[in-house]
Amino acid sequence: MDRFRQWRGQRPFAGGLLLVLGGAEILVTMKAPLPVILHVGMQGLAGYLLPTVMLILGLLILFSPAQRLFYSILGVLTSLGTWPTSNLGGFIVGLALGVTGSCLSFGWLPDQEPRVSRRKRKQREHQAQVGAV
Repeated sequence: MDRFRQWRGQRPFAGGLLLVLGGAEILVTMKAPLPVILHVGMQGLAGYLLPTVMLILGLLILFSPAQRLFYSILGVLTSLGTWPTSNLGGFIVGLALGVTGSCLSFGWLPDQEPRVSRRKRKQREHQAQVGAV
């Protein structure tokens, strides 16, 4: 479990996972029963291609975090491209997951120290003041 936690901490895990889930959700809605499917836009190859690219980009973000900026920009563009091609972006859920995951991946900083909560900072300041007296 510790190895997975360490591996997860070295990459934008949440962003890549959300992008993969968004692509998977859009692919699932493409196979929905006929009365559920909205026929908006191009339903051909692009309807299956863009969510598949989203899935691949999410996996690339997870397994190659050094290139996350490029992959996340492509992820946002492909997520937005699913709006007209894939049932309004998987009924908006897949579109939102893809855009959110791409934005999280873009903003992830690899060497940043974890943030200390306000409560812990105040406790440390209080202990420093008490220790100084």
